[in-house]
Amino acid sequence: MENKYYNFCLTTYQEEYSRCFDELKANHKNGSISEKQSEEFDREAQKSAIRISITKALRKYPDEPVAELWSAIYRAHLFRKSGISDLETISKVISADQSWKKSSGHAFEEMVKELASLALYGTGVEIILQRDLNTLIKANELANEPRDISWLKEQIKSNIFDLYGILTIDDKKYCFGCVQAKTSIRDRVTRDREPSIHAMQSFFWSVVFVLDGDFLRLPKFVSMINGGSEEFRENGWHGMYVLSVKETNQRIYPLNMDFEIFKNHALQAAEQWQKRRQWFDSKWMASDM
Repeated sequence: MENKYYNFCLTTYQEEYSRCFDELKANHKNGSISEKQSEEFDREAQKSAIRISITKALRKYPDEPVAELWSAIYRAHLFRKSGISDLETISKVISADQSWKKSSGHAFEEMVKELASLALYGTGVEIILQRDLNTLIKANELANEPRDISWLKEQIKSNIFDLYGILTIDDKKYCFGCVQAKTSIRDRVTRDREPSIHAMQSFFWSVVFVLDGDFLRLPKFVSMINGGSEEFRENGWHGMYVLSVKETNQRIYPLNMDFEIFKNHALQAAEQWQKRRQWFDSKWMASDM
């Protein structure tokens, strides 16, 4: 069955991949590039292509199912890797499939970082990647208390969170939030929920971004986020931001490309962490603004 978004996603993916790869090659200091460098450029270009494609697709088709847009980009990615467009044949291209899983996750993380940074620009709050937090810690540029830094190092070592919330006060940077970014969380929601609870117990803001929220049709998963059920009495995150839902359901929030809801919540969380951290536990909830 032909996906009606495929041609748009294919063109967008191919154009961005070529643009990014050519730019990386042009900026390379030496005239020729090695096979290893070419592979590195390929990885960066495909991450950029995935990120730009989903961003543009969501803006062009804001009311369409996110899962179908993501599927169209997946097909475009596999077509570039394999040269095959038939869906049944594509599913057998294992190397391309593995490449997609690795690149798409990183691309989604970077898309979240970029859009969150645009929304939060000038507020003193920013969202950074895990590797950027690691750089801050190694350079001794994070002003958190030693206990916080020790805990954050453990999270980095375990590769648990994808991004982190940073608050700048008087030119000093503090980490106040732990952020997960998942293209699909259904199969890992139990695993991802536990470290989030630990983050909240350590008085950090803990939230998750989800691209495809189809799993939220099942009450069990809603309870894993919001709490209130016999099995899951407590909430698993301070908030979940989902690109494929349209209405707020307690701690589950619709996410538009302007990231306005997330921005408001991030600013509230940063203020709570700064001024009233002793009360910044799992029960804290951002208010509507």
